[in-house]
Amino acid sequence: MQHEGRELLLQVKDLEVRFGTKRHPFIAVQHVNFDIYKGETFGLVGESGSGKTTIGRAIIRINPTSAGDIIFKGEKINGPISKELDRRVTQQIQMIFQDPMASLNERAKVDYIVSEGLINVAKDMPRPQREKSVAQALADVGLLPEFASRFPHEFSGGQRQRIGIARSLIMEPEFIIADEPISALDVSIRAQVLNLLSHLQRKKGLTYLFIAHDLSVMRFICDRIAVIHKGQIVEMSETEKLFANPLHPYTQALLSAIPLPDPLLERNKKLIIYDPACHDYAVDKPRWQEIEPGHFVLANEQEMEGHREQLATSCRISS
Repeated sequence: MQHEGRELLLQVKDLEVRFGTKRHPFIAVQHVNFDIYKGETFGLVGESGSGKTTIGRAIIRINPTSAGDIIFKGEKINGPISKELDRRVTQQIQMIFQDPMASLNERAKVDYIVSEGLINVAKDMPRPQREKSVAQALADVGLLPEFASRFPHEFSGGQRQRIGIARSLIMEPEFIIADEPISALDVSIRAQVLNLLSHLQRKKGLTYLFIAHDLSVMRFICDRIAVIHKGQIVEMSETEKLFANPLHPYTQALLSAIPLPDPLLERNKKLIIYDPACHDYAVDKPRWQEIEPGHFVLANEQEMEGHREQLATSCRISS
């Protein structure tokens, strides 16, 4: 669905990613479709192993795709592309990785870690200018310029993640894939990093694909959310619509797992367990359908009738 007046930055069309061999393939993700608009934060949420990171790595060209198209600013970027387009994609799309310790070279100083992208893409840049860019990138994420001469093990987890963010910012990207950037951090540091990402988005006009398994975090930072289960997106909507009217049973299960701050409510809440075996798709196959403007769900015709009744009831209650 096109959003009037908004610039379409990224399109993922019928994406499929396979691993393994031709004789023994493993389909990690399939039939994945979504659009991301300039300046928004698009969330991709699901349990571990659902294919979230695989999609992010396919967009940034780490994982090869077996079918479908990834279109960035009107150009297809998956599969064989020219060296010039590959260089532009490397500069304009960056990734913040999940584990700030594993993604940083322990033997390199922060100066080299942050500037490595510039060294590869802007080989002719003078060293003083590169050092100035590193200092600015560190300042943008709240770190002191003198930190450039230190090694990653000298920093806390939150500081290491800020270094990872600085490494992506120095390339001056338009689009950043944040792959569970706070899951390895202490609870007290998570809000700081989320606030930093929001501040940088407003300051630099960034667009995010935010990958996580925690829907409560998604609600805080995302404009729209897609829920993925076993390599397929099962529901996609604006954030508040999704929380107000979760339609797919897997989305309802994820929402029921969010801890409540009130001990009494937490003790009495009903935990929903999603069991795909309970749904008979032998005859009535599920399809990706738009049930209301901007709200998509993977469902068959029988389920769609139930979803329409749920939305109608919700509208009557709210009015």
